[in-house]
Amino acid sequence: MKFSSKVEKCELSPMRKFHPYAVAAKAKGRSIYHLNIGQPDIATPQAYFDAVRSFDRPVLEYAPSGGIPELIAAVQKYYADLDIHYTADEILITTGGSEALQIAINCIIDDGDEIIIPEPFYPNYNTIVHTCGGKICPVPTKPEEGYHYATREKIVSRINERTRAILLTNPGNPTGTVLTAEEMRMLVDIAKEYDLFLIGDEAYREFVYGGEALQSFGSYDDAREHIIVVDTVSKRFSACGARVGCLLSHNKAFLDHAMKYCQCRLAVATLDQVAAAALYSVDGDYFAAVREEYKLRRDTVVRKLKEIPDVICECPKGAFYLMAALPVDDADKFQRWLLEEFEDNGETVMFAPGEPFYGTPGKGKNEIRIAYVLQQQKLERAMDLLALGIKAYNAR
Repeated sequence: MKFSSKVEKCELSPMRKFHPYAVAAKAKGRSIYHLNIGQPDIATPQAYFDAVRSFDRPVLEYAPSGGIPELIAAVQKYYADLDIHYTADEILITTGGSEALQIAINCIIDDGDEIIIPEPFYPNYNTIVHTCGGKICPVPTKPEEGYHYATREKIVSRINERTRAILLTNPGNPTGTVLTAEEMRMLVDIAKEYDLFLIGDEAYREFVYGGEALQSFGSYDDAREHIIVVDTVSKRFSACGARVGCLLSHNKAFLDHAMKYCQCRLAVATLDQVAAAALYSVDGDYFAAVREEYKLRRDTVVRKLKEIPDVICECPKGAFYLMAALPVDDADKFQRWLLEEFEDNGETVMFAPGEPFYGTPGKGKNEIRIAYVLQQQKLERAMDLLALGIKAYNAR
């Protein structure tokens, strides 16, 4: 039987592809330190669960396709507190940030169209763009340069007659890069000059560690027709299982098209929306404490990585990920070996191999992404296991 050529271009998630090997390792009695998936261990605010418990409607009805009013109002207030102002009809609630991205890209590209994305990038971008019939045009970076991509020359050189958008994660997944205000302005100006959409995936906005003000591409009023913002409660409130995100834009034509997809999938889960609205009542002390915890974890991982000979790693400025180049021939083979053959006192470690984070064939082969989502003591041990594993792997 024939399958879609679009889906056949897609690969399994590098964050999840080693799950069967992890199951087998655990069956042998091994403990695994999971640095492969960005699943925070920070407690979800109690407000979410209180809202679920107090839900007492007699019928669990469909929500409006664009989202329930109380959640839209909560998102509005959040942005207004950042001096960014959206009307209620400029916000669409989605099933996580992933659906927001799927809807946005479905609305703006045809078969053969291109989207510029700096690499390494979140691998699910590949799946989304391919299933929409498009192609990623990667902006190349280097680990030795901290994966810096935000220069006019690098971006403009990738634009051609099939380019429809620039997609940026800020703060970055998987690199932890954070754009400066000047770099954001430059990117917005390019989008205006070349009549492109600029999609800002801002799932990690709260997680910046240099004292920077919180940023959003939605703040550029002179580019209102060009900017699309993707947001989510998943990382901000450590509520990945809620599957609630949103799509924001001032472009009415785009929003009218996006609503077609919202209506096609009927609605986002009603109860999760009610509970997600309650999350926005959390005050700034919550974010300050979480930010400080992640900064401690980042510093721990970077310090330990720099103790391992020949590892290349720059200190990330945001999110809770980093990319590192390892002194191994193939990170994918190394990860499988760690799960199948390596252990130290019954323990081993998982990361996400770097090659699938790239659009350029052959790049990232010896790189990995680490999600520093474990407590400091566990991260210390995980980095020691990585060091031991590299030494043993290369000594085979």
